[in-house]
Amino acid sequence: MKIKTNKKAPNFKLDSTASNPFELSKSKNALIIYFYPKDNTPGCTVETKDFSKLYKRFKSLKYEIVGISKDDIKSHLGFKKKYKVPFQLLSDEKVQVQKKYGVWGMKSFLGKKFMGTIRSTIAINKHGKILRVWSNVRVKNHAQEVLDFVKSQK
Repeated sequence: MKIKTNKKAPNFKLDSTASNPFELSKSKNALIIYFYPKDNTPGCTVETKDFSKLYKRFKSLKYEIVGISKDDIKSHLGFKKKYKVPFQLLSDEKVQVQKKYGVWGMKSFLGKKFMGTIRSTIAINKHGKILRVWSNVRVKNHAQEVLDFVKSQK
């Protein structure tokens, strides 16, 4: 399933590095959700650190950030601590949310084809409407590009 802009974001509930599970429909803020393949891998670490560096700027624009991968909470907690990530990381071990958002698909690496997370970011307004979808994200400068988009919405 591919999600589309100007549509309601599909609701989900996932375990989080916060003490309670995260449920989209209970979020009161506008939201940036970034889907990434794996904790502690080079691209995912750079992307997470970049979003972390810009976190206060997103917060000042009334946006919350969450990262989602299929890693378990134990992995997320270690990753979050190691890089001082200021926002929640959510565990989608069964890839249900990634499938719902159309970010689980065929990938290829070194000539091998496999199913995996297609690095993607979604901006959702405080009413739950999808404002923008970035698919097949290139990590370099991506967090800044998302921040620039958020600023342009004001």
